[in-house]
Amino acid sequence: MPIALFALALGGFGIGLTEFVIMGLLPEVARDFAVSETVAGYLISGYALSVAIGGIILTAALGRVNRKHALLGLLVLFIVGNLMSALAGTYEFMLAGRIVAALCHGAFFGIGAVVAADLVAENRRAAAISIMFAGLTVSNVLGVPLGTFLGQAAGWRSTFWAITIIGVLALIGIAALVQNTPAAPAGSNPFAEFRIFRSRQVWLSMLVTVLGYGGMFGAFTYIAFTLTEVGGFASSSVPWLLVLFGAGLFVGNLLGGRAADRNLPLTLIVLLAALTVVLGVFALTATSQIATVVALILMGAFGFATVPGLQMRIMNYADDAPTLASGANIAAFNLGNAFGAWAGGLTLAAGLGYVSPLWVGAGITLAGLVAYLIAARVRGGEFDRSTDSAPIPVAA
Repeated sequence: MPIALFALALGGFGIGLTEFVIMGLLPEVARDFAVSETVAGYLISGYALSVAIGGIILTAALGRVNRKHALLGLLVLFIVGNLMSALAGTYEFMLAGRIVAALCHGAFFGIGAVVAADLVAENRRAAAISIMFAGLTVSNVLGVPLGTFLGQAAGWRSTFWAITIIGVLALIGIAALVQNTPAAPAGSNPFAEFRIFRSRQVWLSMLVTVLGYGGMFGAFTYIAFTLTEVGGFASSSVPWLLVLFGAGLFVGNLLGGRAADRNLPLTLIVLLAALTVVLGVFALTATSQIATVVALILMGAFGFATVPGLQMRIMNYADDAPTLASGANIAAFNLGNAFGAWAGGLTLAAGLGYVSPLWVGAGITLAGLVAYLIAARVRGGEFDRSTDSAPIPVAA
């Protein structure tokens, strides 16, 4: 694989760290700014909303820009946002920094996925995308625990200084290793790419992403409660259990990309079905610590193994504007995160217990599988490699 992919992965690592590390630092941040944990939580939800907005608007606005230059500009935005967080003297200024950093998230992964796919032969595109997303998975395996430990030991600001440095290194790597790509014609309308949203398959692809990924995130959002209150694990064990979950993400991402290159439709069907089963079995065996560890790893593996395939599917159905489609799908991932967390929270509020988010996740993922089967049937019902893997006209 081209070394430029690893520069993209480093950027993904930093962005993933920015998104998730705040979860472990919320108590310290809330205490420093004298706000409630609920208000501090807006640093997470505000970030996710900004990702969804930036994933579509910024990707479209950068459609006429050389993709390498676009990535560099987005990383500058990322660096500035995290620098604002590190220097924040007030809660409001830190929230602004989070929003600035988040705006680059969707566009970076959206444009980066297209750049990664263009770096390799057509039959290795999903694998290339998976390497870029490997940075995001590694941030969960190593970055979040280490960032949390750093923030607890040296103050939460030290974590954001470290993330800022990672952003600078990624900027240098992409500047040095990623080749220039031509911009769209100067006279073209940068928002003309929005015509891809006339395609039923683009909308169906985004729906599958929201449901297929949202199911896993709905279960994951409240996993600490499931582990401690149902599984009987000590709170001190949770970070290390999440490392196992992150390891599952990493392996699943790479294997899922390779499988999607061989047969994209079959891969998505198998992965969504397997994730549904894993979440259901997890709910039934959550009182067993051994079964919980196995289920946690498999949940991460099957959940993130869908990502390269889901990203490839929407890009294939928006051949005229793959960059915008890719960014829109990143927004769909984050909408899935929000929807899954909201649905799981409803069951907890209803007093259904700490296993209920797992059942909700299984149900949402099953809905994602059904949505995919409907999308495939609308397309023609042929579950061969060519059905979803070959680019087709936007009007499909």
